[in-house]
Amino acid sequence: MPRYLSQHTLACLTRQGAAELVRLAYAATQVTAKRVLLNMQEGKMLIEFEAPDREALEKWLISQKFHFDSLLRIEFECEDGTLHPVG
Repeated sequence: MPRYLSQHTLACLTRQGAAELVRLAYAATQVTAKRVLLNMQEGKMLIEFEAPDREALEKWLISQKFHFDSLLRIEFECEDGTLHPVG
């Protein structure tokens, strides 16, 4: 399934508020959250999702009123020094 990276700005969000957003992402059934990265000082969050397509991910984010700054489809990844295509 295609993977996407979303970027979110967390304006004035507490750690508890961030934990609620993470819970919401992992509870999704139309898309699948795989990994969440947060920087509370800079107010940024990145989430790696699996989704059928970009439109499905955008639709889910909008339906949950989950603001996003950008979405990026992950086409290649490298974990061992070698570039591999992502399904």
